[in-house]
Amino acid sequence: MSDMIRMSRRRLLASGGKAAVLVAAAGIAPKFIRPSRAYAADALAPGMIGGPTGFDGSERYQYGPDTPEGRAVEAAKAMKGVGKAPAKIVLGLSDGSIGQLTQPFPAGAPSIKDLWEKETGIPLEIVGVPNGQEFTKTMQDISTRGGAYDIYAVEWNRLGDLAETGGILKLDDFVAQYKPEWDDPERGYVDGAKGVSLLNQYRGSTYGVSLDGDFQTWVYRTDLFGDAAEKKAFSDKHGYELAPPKTWKQHDEIAAFFQRPDKGLFGSTDLRNQGWGYTNWYQRYVSMASPNQFLFDDTGKPLINSEQGIAAVNEYIASLAHHSPDAISWGWPEQYGNFAKGGAAMTCAFSNLPKFLDNAGNKDSAVTGKIGSMLPPGREIDGKLISRSVLWLNLSASVSSQAKNPEACYLFLQWLGSSRIYAWMTANPGGYFDPFRLSDFSDPLVRQTYHAYHMDVVRETVARTVPTINYPGATAFHNALDENLVAALTKAKTAEQAMADTEAEWKRIARRTGEEKLLEAIKANKEAWPTVLDPVS
Repeated sequence: MSDMIRMSRRRLLASGGKAAVLVAAAGIAPKFIRPSRAYAADALAPGMIGGPTGFDGSERYQYGPDTPEGRAVEAAKAMKGVGKAPAKIVLGLSDGSIGQLTQPFPAGAPSIKDLWEKETGIPLEIVGVPNGQEFTKTMQDISTRGGAYDIYAVEWNRLGDLAETGGILKLDDFVAQYKPEWDDPERGYVDGAKGVSLLNQYRGSTYGVSLDGDFQTWVYRTDLFGDAAEKKAFSDKHGYELAPPKTWKQHDEIAAFFQRPDKGLFGSTDLRNQGWGYTNWYQRYVSMASPNQFLFDDTGKPLINSEQGIAAVNEYIASLAHHSPDAISWGWPEQYGNFAKGGAAMTCAFSNLPKFLDNAGNKDSAVTGKIGSMLPPGREIDGKLISRSVLWLNLSASVSSQAKNPEACYLFLQWLGSSRIYAWMTANPGGYFDPFRLSDFSDPLVRQTYHAYHMDVVRETVARTVPTINYPGATAFHNALDENLVAALTKAKTAEQAMADTEAEWKRIARRTGEEKLLEAIKANKEAWPTVLDPVS
């Protein structure tokens, strides 16, 4: 990713985001975690072999022997028992995520790290990686054969690039042996095997374990949308009721209605800067056909230099009219900070925005109790609504080919990424790993941290989310698109020129990468695209 991404990520964690995490940690301790010490607060429930204790409700995160967590722990313990365990497992992890593994949550609980070490006897060393430099640090370790980490954690769509280097291991044999049940219909990934393919696999094989849920999610101001005077004024002007928009046309009209920069209010602040903004172009583009407007056809030909691609760029440019005048330079810190002050009617962000800003413990937020969530806007095609979001960033963990004991590393990842431990971890406000599994959305602790109203929408957003490019050359493909979109926003290029130049660059990248290899990856990626069509109402 570009330096701009790195800067924004660091700034987010160094300023508003980090502060919000700390505020959240101090301020949102759920009611049911008060130390009243019901049964199972201090001991494992009958039949359970592991999991946290020490707080009411801890039995939800405990596990029996025939569970993914149980199988992983038992195998790791057996390895330790016969003297074949590694002296330690070294996990490279972005700085902003570490707290969710090292900070006990809720009160009375152990930390994730302490629990793993207690149950298996295998020490876990977590090495902080600057936020935004995960891929760079990983590639340095691979190219120099440094062996600094046993496990890497990088953006999910880097799996293809990393797998092609040989720097991460194919995990298929371990998956077959230990059965992680990622596609479990009640506790697994949204869309089952399709979701597993999207997040953990490259060209049909498992190379990663997802540890995040960066499904871009829309939020809006309930106080503005519910105001009687605003509703009447909007209805009088547009002839339909003011409500969270279902189509891009409605979105743009509502955003224009609330665009009042003289009063410190912008209509919609979904990002437009280099490194982040192209994800919002994605949402407009991929909803232009049913069930999806794809990026490539089945022969590998780019489809973006088309009527749909150019129209999406023109919409993207026009949307600057209901944004901040300096929208092109805004990153997440500016977006979150503005929304916290009540400076926008709508925006699209990571799913953690309500966790931090709709938070009574965050005294700097003016929108606590005033945030609602909505599905992404879409388009009416053939009598159905095509509503699509996008998966972007989202850390996945992979086992280094230099790992001292790959099997022990995989066992740790299976344990960490399984439903009970993952839900407990993601509910912890000490970091930015976000919920994405079916069991997360219904977990009381997660729902209290993230808000029940939001979790239901996030779940439905995940089902409507398209993957970003995760083929070999993903970084180059996205950089080419990103740079041409910025050129269009700044009027250095027309929409037509931007798409033509992106197409030309994508063709060069494809030839450099290997068209046959790319075609296989494109087909695998397409299998993970959503097929949900909504009724038009």
